This record gives sequence, C-alpha cells and structure tokens, in this order.
Amino acid sequence: MLKDSPIPLWVNLFMVVILLFMIPQVYVFFFNHEFLLEAGISIDGNPDLNIIYTTASRLLTMVVITIFVLITQNPLQYLVVLIMSVLREGQEMFIDPLFPYANAPASPTIDFGMHVVIVAIEIAACIAVYKAAKRQSIS
Repeated sequence: MLKDSPIPLWVNLFMVVILLFMIPQVYVFFFNHEFLLEAGISIDGNPDLNIIYTTASRLLTMVVITIFVLITQNPLQYLVVLIMSVLREGQEMFIDPLFPYANAPASPTIDFGMHVVIVAIEIAACIAVYKAAKRQSIS
C-alpha cells in the first residue's frame, strides 16, 4: 500500500511518531488522573473533569482521523489532518511554555524549541502533501 502511495514515506513516518505521542496523552486524560495530579494539574470537580475529558476527546478524534488517513493515503484528506496538527501544535508551542507541568521533562525554553521544530516539520509535510495532491490531480 505504501509503495504506491503519493504521500512521501517520511511524512507517513512522522505522522506515526506524532501518533505515538498522542495515544499516551489520550490514555492519561481519560484513565490516569493520578498522573495529571502528579504533574500539577488540579482536578477540583466537574468543571475540571469536563475540560480534561474534552481534551481527551479531541485528542482521540485526532488519533482516529490520523490513523484513517494513514490507511487511505488520500493526499487531500491527509492535508486536512496536517493543517489541524499544525494548528494544534502551533498553539501548544505557546501554551506549554507559559503553563508548564510540574514534572515536565524539559524547561519552557526547550519545550518551545521542540514545538518550533515539530511545527516546522509539519509545515514541510503540508507542503510535500500539497505537491503530491497537485500531482495526483494533474494525472
């Protein structure tokens, strides 16, 4: 399936890596609230749980659609997922350093730098997939 795909292999591999970051986050937000408490996130009742479960649901949605486009290899669908990823990571690029977790493995500056790199790769992937979509529409 990937041999005949118009999507470059590096884009597929990058999206798998992104999935490997999102899936544990979904698990933590749905099922491991102890980890959230240890990270300094307060859970003081239903309003906080609402935000936590909403975040988990949005991440789960991103996981499902990312798996879907990895299977279909449709460039236009892939492009939508990449744009959503750029927007999500782009916002996290500023949010995470401003509100770091208590047990974050990186300082806010390093966290910001890592997100800059991730967003840059996602933008490069968007460009590559857009070019693939253009080539596919021409042929």
